[in-house]
Amino acid sequence: MNETSGTITKAELDRLRGRLGQVVQVSELPYLTEANIDAIRRWAMATGDRNPLYLDADYAATGPHGAIVAPPCLPYAFSRLSIGYRGGLPGVHSMFGGSHWRWFKPLPVGARVSAETRFTDLVELNGRFAGRMFKQLSRTTFVADTDDGPFAEVQGWGMRTERQTARKRGKYGGTRLATYTPDDIAALAEEYRQERLTGSETLYWDDVEVGSRIPSIVRGPYTATIAVAFEQAWGGLFVRAHGAWFDYIREHPAISIPNAYGVPEPPEAVHWDSQLARMAGVPEAYDYGPERISWLSCLVTNWAGDEGFLEELYCEIRGFNLIGDLSRGHGEVAEVMAPDEDGNGRVRLNVWIENQRGDTTAKGWALVRLRAR
Repeated sequence: MNETSGTITKAELDRLRGRLGQVVQVSELPYLTEANIDAIRRWAMATGDRNPLYLDADYAATGPHGAIVAPPCLPYAFSRLSIGYRGGLPGVHSMFGGSHWRWFKPLPVGARVSAETRFTDLVELNGRFAGRMFKQLSRTTFVADTDDGPFAEVQGWGMRTERQTARKRGKYGGTRLATYTPDDIAALAEEYRQERLTGSETLYWDDVEVGSRIPSIVRGPYTATIAVAFEQAWGGLFVRAHGAWFDYIREHPAISIPNAYGVPEPPEAVHWDSQLARMAGVPEAYDYGPERISWLSCLVTNWAGDEGFLEELYCEIRGFNLIGDLSRGHGEVAEVMAPDEDGNGRVRLNVWIENQRGDTTAKGWALVRLRAR
């Protein structure tokens, strides 16, 4: 690494700003190019989504789409850039910040998908975690070969922070890590068993009231195994092995971080290696932000049922979900909008995730289309 590696410099910022407005090009192939049954199943299992519209061909054949469709957030896996373009600033730590999804139609099983990402903004901020930091924003559009026009688009953003500054500030130094008794685990297993889906029982717009809560979901406790499961579904950013990894760090020398054994690791190893996470100022390994957004999409689709359609989901990641943390997703009806000329009403929900410490680690809103009676 050069002497400025890991530091946000004016020269690197100027170079990065020169890319604003451009379509981002990457040399490597996307992790997924087709929404096949295997990809859909892996995504649903990795995010805890048990909706039979994604998993059961016989059930889906009798549903509103006539076949299996993809979970809303699966498109993350069709473009590594969809989590918010993070190029430039070599050696400066990168963390996912959030997404604003818009869906126009379901993604059918078997569709081939292409994506285009444009770098849209770079915003300087100041926060307690790492002081001076930069928010990078981009917009990704997804197109399937089964239709004209996009089926979804997402504005994603990531935060760029200096590892050494975050480590010195120690914002999360006093965080209490979670442990569980056998009774805790038994109660959690029962909570999972009780998770409710509206499914084929139509939820009508007419029956929704402002201020009502929707059924909550639980996810976790978070483990390195869950991180691996999500990697298998999403594909990750820099996960490479053997010669391919050493070829990559030869081209991008500032990308790697030595682990406890002196072996270079990718930045995303902070999701399973707690020592590397502590180097970035976080007390334990932590989850992928897109996981929590996917959990919130599941919270909403569980409630909306087969006939409902999730049109938008805006979510900000507001804290770390550490190894051992238990997350619960919640939602409340904030607005009920009059039906349109097609007989569809829309409902706006406030959605959020809380951990076992009572911290809100993600929050946002969702817009759902429901049939009126």
